[in-house]
Parts: sequence; structure tokens; C-alpha cells
Amino acid sequence: MPKGGYEQYAEYDHERYDRPRRHTRPRTKDRPTYDDAVDGVVVTVDRGRLTTLVNGRTVLAMKARPLGRKGVVVGDRVRLVGDVSGDEGTLARIVEVEERATVLRRTADDDDPVERVIVANADQLVVVTALADPEPRRRLIDRALVAAYDAGMEPLLCLTKSDLADPAGLLAAYRPLGVDAVVSQRDGDLSEVRDRLTGRMSVLVGHSGVGKSTLVNGLVPGADRAIGKVNAVTGRGRHTSTSAVMLELPEHDGATGWIVDTPGIRSFGLAHVQPANLIKAFPDLEELTDACPRGCTHGETEPECGLDEAIEDGRTEAERVESFRRLLASRERAEGD
Repeated sequence: MPKGGYEQYAEYDHERYDRPRRHTRPRTKDRPTYDDAVDGVVVTVDRGRLTTLVNGRTVLAMKARPLGRKGVVVGDRVRLVGDVSGDEGTLARIVEVEERATVLRRTADDDDPVERVIVANADQLVVVTALADPEPRRRLIDRALVAAYDAGMEPLLCLTKSDLADPAGLLAAYRPLGVDAVVSQRDGDLSEVRDRLTGRMSVLVGHSGVGKSTLVNGLVPGADRAIGKVNAVTGRGRHTSTSAVMLELPEHDGATGWIVDTPGIRSFGLAHVQPANLIKAFPDLEELTDACPRGCTHGETEPECGLDEAIEDGRTEAERVESFRRLLASRERAEGD
């Protein structure tokens, strides 16, 4: 009787019914060592293309696939393979990102959990603020200082356009915090500013129209950073820089330095900053909080805060505590931030 119906399946034919096996090499945990990789630093990022400096040469590169979703930002120290000649039309690959010494970050808004890394490995944050045209925005200054302290960076306040207004009031507001400051004017001498930048890697931040691009062009001849004007109605400047770029300063007293010019900002989200991290930037105040109740944020309304007790018995100045609490309060978003 010929086989029919289900009888034809009675005998199992492996070759006929098994899924074909994939003829691929087995996976391995071994990873390339990249012994031939060279060191470089990222100086700007533009739509997935990264401009790096390798032994003084400008090399265009892209991020290698094994790095996955790991972001690469200006200031990152990286290792590259491929064509690192810097010749036109060549493209290298970034295969490793070295551990970052510092990370300057901000969020788009205070309720936004996503942090945006601005610059890596900088040691100084320069908050550029005009004394007039446009008027200083103290809360934005405060919030930039909070970001600097959280990142472990030293802040420097750079007050521009001193030919239009007296800097005394603004300097007095930040003196209790021990924030260093320099003052400049339009078409004035920049030697004092240059002294504070030499031998360091500094990030310049500020809202549009404060003269940041003018300052960069004065410090780095040939930088050609676009300069915008302040709107007479809104009192705000127009964004001229569209991406961060790292520039080398000309040699000064036998030394150089690096500055990172960033696009003008209109907000500085601080969702990532915790009060415990902020007070660590003020060791003299932190040691006064040992007796604080658990969970104390050291704010003005906190009961039994050790800072209040320290003021009462003269162990610290009320003005310094008030200034610290002003920074602490700036973490809370307000209209205009």
C-alpha cells in the first residue's frame, strides 16, 4: 500500500525538515587591542563627524560601531585608527574614549531627566556676562556656577562691557563665594583675561549678546567666530555659534592654553545636581553641617540646620551662608531661567 495521508511523515527526515544551520564563525569575547591606535583630542562635533587633533594635524573621524551609544564630546581624549594623515577626503575611526577627568553637563529643563554633556576634561568654567546691553541675568550666572561646582571645575566670572556700566555691584554679589573675576571692556586690553586662561582648559558659557564671540576673536586671532547684535526690543542676543569648538590660545609667557567656545544659552537645567554635591564645593561650610538632621538640604527654611547655628555662634559669616543658599535656591526653576 503506497504511503499517503499522514503516513508519509512517519519517518523523520532530518535533512528535509531541519532548519539549515548558519555557517558563521562562533562568537568570541576577544576584542581588538588597537595596538596601532594613536592619541587625539576632539575639538568639535558636527552631525556625527568629529574633528580631532592628532600630533598637531586636523583629522576628521567618526565613532566606531563598538562604542555603541557612548557619546563623544568636545574635549574628549580619544584613540583613533585608520587614516590619520588628515589629508582631504580621509576619515579615521575613534575606537576608544579615555576616562574623563571632569564633565560639564546640563539638562534642557529642570524636569528633564536626560543630561546633556557639553564638554569633557575642562578645569575652568568662564561665565561671560555683560554689565549692560543686555543686562546681567544673575540667576543664570548662579546656575552656571552650580554646574561648575558640581563638575569639579573652578569658576571664573568674566564681566564684559565695563565701559557701559560699573562692575562693583556684581562683583560684590559674588565676593562672599570666593568666585574669581576679571573685567573687560569693548576694544580694551585682554591681557588680564589671557593671564587667567593660560595653562588651562577653559569653557566659555554665557547667554547670547554678552560679547563672548568678540572675546574669543580677541583672544584667538583668526578664530572668526560670528558676532551677533542685541535685539533692542527683547534685550537678548541672537545665537551666532551653533556648536562648541575648542581653540588653542597663542603662546603667552612661554605657555599656551585651550578655550572652548559654546553656543549662547538661554537656560541651564540643573536636574542632575544634588544639594550634597553642591556643598562639597565649600569645605568650610560642609564641616559645619555635621550636626544637621538627616535629609537636611541646608536651605533657608530647613529647621535646625547646622549653618544657622554656625552663624549664631560666629563660626561663619552670614553673608557667605546667604550666598551659598542663593546658589542652592537657583536649582529650583523660576520664570526666565
